[in-house]
Amino acid sequence: MSCGEPHETPCSEVLEKVYLYLDGEADSHDREHIRIHLDECAPCLRKYGLEQAVKALVARSCAETAPVDLRDRVLLKIQQVRIEIDHVEFRAE
Repeated sequence: MSCGEPHETPCSEVLEKVYLYLDGEADSHDREHIRIHLDECAPCLRKYGLEQAVKALVARSCAETAPVDLRDRVLLKIQQVRIEIDHVEFRAE
């Protein structure tokens, strides 16, 4: 995606980091470059607006908490995967 104009920060780099920007997790250097790019590039600005809308929709839709049994099953699975990873790493040493 590009407006066809040259930019200091390429469109692909901006779109790769748009979620970090949306979440306020981009470093100050990236934030400034992304902001400038979005001011200059209409296609990226539209994509950013779409991503922002999707993120807001997900936040509104995911207000419920998971049932306790589902949470317990997920935590158990995470623990099992960690044990498997530790076992593989131990065997590799």
